[in-house]
Amino acid sequence: MAKSPARAAQSDPQIPNRERPAEPQRYEASKEELLDFYKQMLLIRRFEEKAGQLYGLGLIGGFCHLYIGQEAVAVGLQSALEVGKDSVITGYRDHGHMLAYGIDPKVIMAELTGRAAGISKGKGGSMHMFSTEHKFYGGHGIVGAQVSLGAGLAFKHKYADDGGVCMAYFGDGAANQGQVYEAFNMAELWKLPIIFVIENNQYAMGTSVNRASSEDQLYKRGESFRIPGIQVDGMDVLACRGAAEEALAWVRGGKGPIILEMKTYRYRGHSMSDPAKYRSRDEVQAVRDKSDPIEAVKRELEALGVTEAELKPLEQEIRKVVGEAADFAENAPEPETGELYTEVLVETY
Repeated sequence: MAKSPARAAQSDPQIPNRERPAEPQRYEASKEELLDFYKQMLLIRRFEEKAGQLYGLGLIGGFCHLYIGQEAVAVGLQSALEVGKDSVITGYRDHGHMLAYGIDPKVIMAELTGRAAGISKGKGGSMHMFSTEHKFYGGHGIVGAQVSLGAGLAFKHKYADDGGVCMAYFGDGAANQGQVYEAFNMAELWKLPIIFVIENNQYAMGTSVNRASSEDQLYKRGESFRIPGIQVDGMDVLACRGAAEEALAWVRGGKGPIILEMKTYRYRGHSMSDPAKYRSRDEVQAVRDKSDPIEAVKRELEALGVTEAELKPLEQEIRKVVGEAADFAENAPEPETGELYTEVLVETY
């Protein structure tokens, strides 16, 4: 997949002197920051690979949507956020976002296997994970539902005047949902501090974006609401971080919402049950060969003098962390039967 520079939506000629965000610059990371980005993306990749293995063994039930290939988006964007101050909300492909926000891999994996030690006590599973401590609000199984909830989180930030920003993720498929545009309208009217992130992995549930969307340049979707948009190379973690810096400057400056369209690509099917026959293996392999986000960071590190021998211990460390998370998830006890009746509101109306 060819890389493209970040692009800001053009000004509407009918609205003179309309302010637009500056074109994002690719983030200039230090060697230490690059190593951290590499470790975080590698953790997500290896975690998701292990989750796929556990699903195949029957240890994970229900749905399981993997983030393999899209790691640069969550890592690049969320590295610019403040954990515990800024809130994050996403759809059902949520494991990577949680890991990128510093949540313990053990409790995420335990949730996947439905154990009491899971972050939602084994009652949420893959698609419904929360951490109010980290201000991570899911994990939502209804397509696009998290976008309007994200507007609500942004309203809370503004109402409480806590300086926080909400980052609300959704995919190219959800970009056609009606509630998304209701949220856009309200967010701009009230100048809510929210960054709408469209993770455009090209195929939604299985239909290419150019076949499903009359306007497939999704960063333009906010124009009728006067919300600016920026298109970003979502396979480049430094481009993602640079876009996050610009978006945060816009939103924290009280200018209202902004849209980031992240052009990314998922290597696996929509979920573990999807054979992904709507695209060729050659297409997927071509993206892996040309645009893999982890390999791109390895090349950046090599240019700074970091050798393969120096990276190998990091790989071993990550594999150990993921292995321990899997062991923990397999051996932790399942919830007690009585847990079915806790934290459920039962009243007569």
